[in-house]
Parts: sequence; C-alpha cells; structure tokens
Amino acid sequence: MRWVATAVAIAALCCAGSAAAGARALRVCADPNNMPFSNAKGEGFENKLAELIADRLGRELVYTWFPENTGYVPNTMGSNACDLVMGYAQGTGLIEDTNPYYYASYVLITRGDDAGLNGVTSLSDPRLKSKRIGLVARTPPASILAMNGLIANAKPFDDHSGGSQAALAQEMIAEIESGELDAGLLWGPIGGYYASRSSVPLTVVPLVKENAGPATFYGITLGVRPNDPQFKHQLNKVLAENSAEITAILQDYDVPVLDHDGEPVTSDGVTPPSP
Repeated sequence: MRWVATAVAIAALCCAGSAAAGARALRVCADPNNMPFSNAKGEGFENKLAELIADRLGRELVYTWFPENTGYVPNTMGSNACDLVMGYAQGTGLIEDTNPYYYASYVLITRGDDAGLNGVTSLSDPRLKSKRIGLVARTPPASILAMNGLIANAKPFDDHSGGSQAALAQEMIAEIESGELDAGLLWGPIGGYYASRSSVPLTVVPLVKENAGPATFYGITLGVRPNDPQFKHQLNKVLAENSAEITAILQDYDVPVLDHDGEPVTSDGVTPPSP
C-alpha cells in the first residue's frame, strides 16, 4: 500500500529537531510521479492538501521528492529532509502521526452492468465464488481472499516489479472494463480515482464489513517528527478547522471518503442518510 512508510522514514523526521518546525519552510516528502496522490507538477490531492496546510501555517511549501519505489524516504538524505509525510496510516508506530484527516479502505470494483455482483459488500459473499478477481500481491485483501477460498481464480498484480501504482491500477481496471476480470481490489483512493476515469461505468464499494483477517479500513494522518508536540498540535488544529475543505479536495479526486465508522462522508463532513 502506498502509505506504508518504511523504517528509513524515521531518519528523515526524527532527527530534524524543533528548529525546523519554526522555520518558514514547510518541508513535505512526496513522490514526484504518484497520481492521484502527488506529482512534481502539484496535480495530486496530497499536493493540494500540502498547499492548504502551508497556507494556514503561513509557511512556504518546499518539497523533497522521493519516488516511493526506492523506499520512500531514503536514509541517505540524512536528517532534516522533511517535516511531513503525507497520507500516513494511523497507529503504525514507525513515526509520530497527527489525528486522522480522513478514513479510507480497500475497495471492490466491478462493472456497473454486472447484476450478478450488484450489492456485494464483503469478500465473504458467496456470489464471488468462481469469479475472476484482480488483486495487488501482498496486500490485506489478498489474505482475505485466501481465507474465503477465492485465490484459485484470482489474478495478482505485483507492485514490486518496478511499475508505478498508477500503471498497476489502470491495468487492472482495463481488464475489468474488458470483462477479463469480474472484479478488482485496490486501495480506495487509487481505485476511486481511476475507476471514475473508466470508459465504462464501474461500481466502487469500500470494504468495511470484513469480519475476519487483516484490517482493510484505516485512519489516514500526517506523519511527523516525534518530540515536537507544539508542531503536532498546530497541524491537528489546521486539520480540524479545515475538515470540510479537506474532504472536498479528496472528493474532487473521487476518493471514497469515510468516517470513523466506515460510512461515506459528504463534503460538509456529514454522513449521508441511508437510502
């Protein structure tokens, strides 16, 4: 998953010290080619979020670019590389994190005209038996598919082959469009973004109802330096005061935004009523 920071991220953040927090520059570690999250042109939703945060803090936004397929934040960059890692999963324990600024899950993507899979919300649904399902190797849904006896007909897509997450997602979705796959499993922000750009209508269902296996639903935070509670407090304040605008940015990129209970959220931060 693209937000899983490796231990080398600690080297870039933990040694930066409180002096960096008081500097005018807000150093953000990001990938220069990782849409819909970020790119060097500033077109991703994490670019927009970083711009909002820098503006609210009154600081100049400065990027340190790290392609994630190199380990995200290599320790060869030394200390003081960045103040923030965007899109960091809550509670991993590798580095400090802020309060979640949105919740996201893996998603199940199917063709909109596939009546046989309409209403499937869990990988334990018997309607998935014998279906051809695309998945990213070594991600939580892969384990859940195995637990439900669905691996035999599944097609793994390997994100360690040097290709980008974007290319992998587009390849999987193209095979759903063509009917080569009946369904696909992707991390929600990636799946929602590329499914919305499909040549045929696709259905995107957040996987928040799994009762067994690894978690598929996470709070997403900002990764920050440890031992700087004042800076963390400032960030939490910005996130809380701008939650509606942050949600609107995410939804502009078709990210399936959820609340802490796994329910969909509107741009005003309100969970819509059930139909």
